[in-house]
Amino acid sequence: MNLNWTEIQRHRLMELDADAETLARTFDDAGQRNQAFQTLEKERVAVHRRQLDALRSGARRPRLCRLETVLVETLVAHGFVQVSTPVLMSRGLLARMSITADHPLFEQVYWVDRDKCLRPMLAPHLYYVVKDLLRLWEKPVRIFEVGPCFRKETTGARHAAEFTMLNLCEFGLPEDQRRQRLDSLAALIMDRAGIPDYRLESETSAVYGSTLDVVAEADGLELGSGAMGPHPLDRAWRIADTWVGIGFGLERLLMAAEGGSHLSRFGRSISYLDGVRLNI
Repeated sequence: MNLNWTEIQRHRLMELDADAETLARTFDDAGQRNQAFQTLEKERVAVHRRQLDALRSGARRPRLCRLETVLVETLVAHGFVQVSTPVLMSRGLLARMSITADHPLFEQVYWVDRDKCLRPMLAPHLYYVVKDLLRLWEKPVRIFEVGPCFRKETTGARHAAEFTMLNLCEFGLPEDQRRQRLDSLAALIMDRAGIPDYRLESETSAVYGSTLDVVAEADGLELGSGAMGPHPLDRAWRIADTWVGIGFGLERLLMAAEGGSHLSRFGRSISYLDGVRLNI
């Protein structure tokens, strides 16, 4: 008869991080399927309990927090200055990025009131900060930020309404060194995130027009997106310097490094702790 898992069984096995081969299993009859489910659920629950015990007795910090620490320390050691900007963003700053009512990204913005929203990206605040630092500091100016961003994303295994971004940028480097620098910065982050197999692909972006995306070799998952300037968006900030910048999604980096199938396991959650489902 070749029965598949019921929807409830499949959902539960996905919560318990069953692999693709397990999720694709078929059965001759319902009794065989239900017995297999009971056995698998018990095995997966035991694995998750061991993982929770290991967290308590070992690292005591979720992987997302540990990855953030590693990347922050790496960038600081390479001459970047960390900045910390508000989670609330003004409508005017979004408009400077060309994100107005007729822009595709506008519909994904969580508005708090008429003029404030939860930031959908870090770039506008970084632009705001760097325009003054370019006046105050000698070049090159290297800054970065790590923090939560929010978008009304379509539901799916690779998207989340709240996610953690790392944006790094360097201003004032020679124009002929921009692509080489972008490559080296991507390599630095991917090495520290534990992802050796990736590629860089030219893509079209709704904000920057053309980007150089960092893509996981295994499944084509987009992990980061890079751009170079001078860029037309710079004019709104009265910036004329050359620059490179890359934004990475930390949850996606974890997903690629650990071979996960669903982004929700790696982000901020009250249902998971360090990727372990708590209703076990």
